[in-house]
Amino acid sequence: MKCIYCQGTMERGFSPFHISRKGCHLSLNEVPAWLCGQCGEAYFEEKEVELIQDMLRVIEEHSERMKADSPIQQICGANV
Repeated sequence: MKCIYCQGTMERGFSPFHISRKGCHLSLNEVPAWLCGQCGEAYFEEKEVELIQDMLRVIEEHSERMKADSPIQQICGANV
C-alpha cells in the first residue's frame, strides 16, 4: 500500500486520534492504523473508523444530557 500524498510505503502501527465536537473532546493515544514511513500520514481501516464513530455518538448523546441537566443552564436559562 502506498501513501496517497507522497507515495511512501505504508506500515501497520498505531496513531493518536483527537477530535473536538460540540464542546467535548475525544483523545485516543494508540489507534491501530496504516502509517506512512515517509511523511507520517495515518490511515484508519473501516473497523477503527466505525468504533471511533460509535464513541462519538455516545459522547454526543451524553453531552446533550449533561447540558440539559446543567444547574448553570437551569439557573441562568442560558445555553451552556
